[in-house]
Amino acid sequence: MINSRVLQKLRAGDIVRVAGVSRVRDAWLAELIGRLEFDVIWFDMEHRAFAYDVVANQAMACRATGIDLMVRILKEGYMAPMRVLEMGANGVMVPHVRSVDEARQWVEWSRYPPIGRRGFDGAGVDSDYMLASPAAHLKHANEQTFLALQIEDREAVECVDGIAALEGVDILFVGPSDLSISYGVPMQTDHADVQGAIDKVANACAKYGKWWAIPTGSPEAAQKMIDRGARMITCGGDHGFLVNGFVNAQREFAALRVPTTTSR
Repeated sequence: MINSRVLQKLRAGDIVRVAGVSRVRDAWLAELIGRLEFDVIWFDMEHRAFAYDVVANQAMACRATGIDLMVRILKEGYMAPMRVLEMGANGVMVPHVRSVDEARQWVEWSRYPPIGRRGFDGAGVDSDYMLASPAAHLKHANEQTFLALQIEDREAVECVDGIAALEGVDILFVGPSDLSISYGVPMQTDHADVQGAIDKVANACAKYGKWWAIPTGSPEAAQKMIDRGARMITCGGDHGFLVNGFVNAQREFAALRVPTTTSR
């Protein structure tokens, strides 16, 4: 069974560096990211049409290079977190958690008793394909997988203390863009309401001993959030890198011209 690199670093008081994958389903990219020594891949099933079998390949590449896989799941019900964990994900990310009751439900579906009510199979990657004893697997799963709940709605901020207080919740992952929309100031992530919401998340995590995370667009922005208490930050993703790479290439090569012929 595999221990979580994310939890190891967080428990040691260190920073977790996240690389996003939301377009390229081939496992070579996940392996490359692991060789570059990022800590975890954020694999997005919420906004992309990935099937569960793709998760298995991503997880295998992550295991081969010693990094974690965090899957932002489809909110399909109790099977969603269970399936990605059985396929080798180290962490489950749930988008748009809006209430304490909903947060409690995700804990129940992601954790084995006594913390939750996750269904047992014992034949997945996380139990070494039945090579691990059931008792060892149950204990390991509760100790070495993490649950990240996204706080990206005003309703969630209003009850964030209750969410952070729940046993089985490890990380509150702030979504600044969606928060700005929820507060009626679309894409104004520096707005006082959005920044105040981030402070409330940070304070709730500090109060209840949880970690918080946030997407960041630059090392400078990341450092500011780390100074405010964040311990998981994003370093970019495949979609943005691809788009920016092609935009920059187009600009750079647009200046090419056929040379003017000179008369003799």
